[in-house]
Amino acid sequence: MSTLSPRQIAKTTPGAARVRGGDPGGGLFRRVGAWWRQAAPPAGLIAALVAGWEWAVRAFGVPPYILPPPSQIATVLVADRAILLGDAAVTLVEVLLGFAVAFVIGVALALAIVSSRTVERAVYPLVIASQTVPVFAIAPLLIVWFGYGMASKVAMAALIVFFPIVVNTVDGLRAADEDLVNLLRILGAGRRRILLTIRIPAALPFVFSGVRIAVATSVIGAVIGEWVGATRGLGFDMIHANAQLHIDRVFAAIVYLSAMALALFGAVSALEWAALPWRRDGTR
Repeated sequence: MSTLSPRQIAKTTPGAARVRGGDPGGGLFRRVGAWWRQAAPPAGLIAALVAGWEWAVRAFGVPPYILPPPSQIATVLVADRAILLGDAAVTLVEVLLGFAVAFVIGVALALAIVSSRTVERAVYPLVIASQTVPVFAIAPLLIVWFGYGMASKVAMAALIVFFPIVVNTVDGLRAADEDLVNLLRILGAGRRRILLTIRIPAALPFVFSGVRIAVATSVIGAVIGEWVGATRGLGFDMIHANAQLHIDRVFAAIVYLSAMALALFGAVSALEWAALPWRRDGTR
């Protein structure tokens, strides 16, 4: 009875070539196929909705100052792209600054809440109660306090995203394995060492979850601030266009805002994928 050598077995084993030398082309095709399987259903649904919208507006003769067809909105997106892009840049700066302020203050406050029972009892209920105040009620006050410039919009965006960052960071810091925490205490580790080696790594998935929510909703805060009082930005552009019954321009601004929020959400998701390699299988 003849036996095969390991080299002969490798040659006759299905897929052995891929194991030995890798299959970069096949891997690329698999990734493209996986991306297409994820993107095709929502893209098809959006295409169907846009086509139905176009047909309904033209079939029922809806005036464009009530509901313009998507083709007219697309024309405005191209014709007024210079103005819209300029206003989008202003809104994007407000969003990023507001998010940065909320992130720094929110994470610092979450660390203080977890580290001190006194701070938790004094501050955490106020953080929760702050969400009962309507944002539209605060916006005029911010205009009075900070003026019509960028500072009031940054403050509004920060207020909108402050809560999810604080709550998710607090939950993440408390989600650390207490057995590991007790083990480090037995070994003589101090509070700072436990925070850096146990609590913060355990909190990172929670922090990124809060950041994904915050960075998308920060667009809302900036636009609300621009609605109340501004001279630039997509929110100001929407108010100005609505007053002149240019509803197609309003929808064009909404398209830019949606694209901005999706891009920011995607950027945070990509950063999470790169920063937390142990979660790649779950986030893929």
